[in-house]
Amino acid sequence: MRRVLTGILTVFIVLLLAGQALAASYTVQPGDSLWKIAQRYGTTVATLAQLNNLADANYIEAGQILDIPLHKVKAGETLWLISRCYGITVAALAEANRISNVDYIEEGRMLVIPKAAPAVSRGGRSSVSAAELDLLARLVEAEAGGEPYRGQVAVAASVLNRVKSPLYPNSITAVIYQVVNGYYQYSPVLDGRINIAAGESAYRAALEALNGADPSLGATGFYNPRKTTNQWVRSQPVTVVIGNHVFFR
Repeated sequence: MRRVLTGILTVFIVLLLAGQALAASYTVQPGDSLWKIAQRYGTTVATLAQLNNLADANYIEAGQILDIPLHKVKAGETLWLISRCYGITVAALAEANRISNVDYIEEGRMLVIPKAAPAVSRGGRSSVSAAELDLLARLVEAEAGGEPYRGQVAVAASVLNRVKSPLYPNSITAVIYQVVNGYYQYSPVLDGRINIAAGESAYRAALEALNGADPSLGATGFYNPRKTTNQWVRSQPVTVVIGNHVFFR
C-alpha cells in the first residue's frame, strides 16, 4: 500500500532565464498522487516520473519535493525555438504538454519542460558537433525539403543508421560525403545543393533523429522511384514508404 506521510503543501516559483523560464518546486501533500499533480500542472505522470527520477510512479510521500520546470511562452516563440533552448525534442515538449498542433503555441502559456534525453552515441561518440548537426540538416533539406515531416526525420535517421553500421563510415560527415567507385552516395553533394542552408523543419528532423526517432525502421538508404532507375537500390529490402521516398536496408 502506498505510504503517505503528513506534510504541508508548498509551491515555490523561482524566476530564471530573463523572466521566461520558471522552476516550480512542489511539496507533496497528504492524499496527493502523481496523477493529481500531473493534472494540476497540465502534464503527464510519465513526464513527472522522468523529471524526478522516480522508479515507481505509484509511490510518493507527503513532504517529498518534486521538480516541475516550466517555461512561459513569449511573443514570437515556437515549440522549435523553445526545444532548442532546453536541448530537447519538439515531440518530447509536445507530449509533456499535451499539444496536438506543434506549429501553434499561445503566448503566455506555461509549458512543462521535460528532462533532456541523454546524448545519443553514434559510432562510439557521445554526441555530434554543431557542424555535423548543420550538415545533417542541410542534407535533409536538400533530399526531403518537400516531403512530410515524418519523411524528413526518416532521411536523417537513415544517415545515422549508416554511421552505426560497420558497412559505412563512422561519422555523419564521412557518410554524407562518401564516394564509392566514383559515385556520390547523396546527389546533393554532387550538384551542390548540400550547401543550401537548412530550414527550421530540417533542423527539427535532424534533432529528432539524433534523439532516437527512426521512422525509417532501420533503413540505411532511400530513393524516389520516379527519379531513379538504379536496379541495385530497387532490389534492396524495403522497410517503409513515406511520401515519395522508399526506404531500404
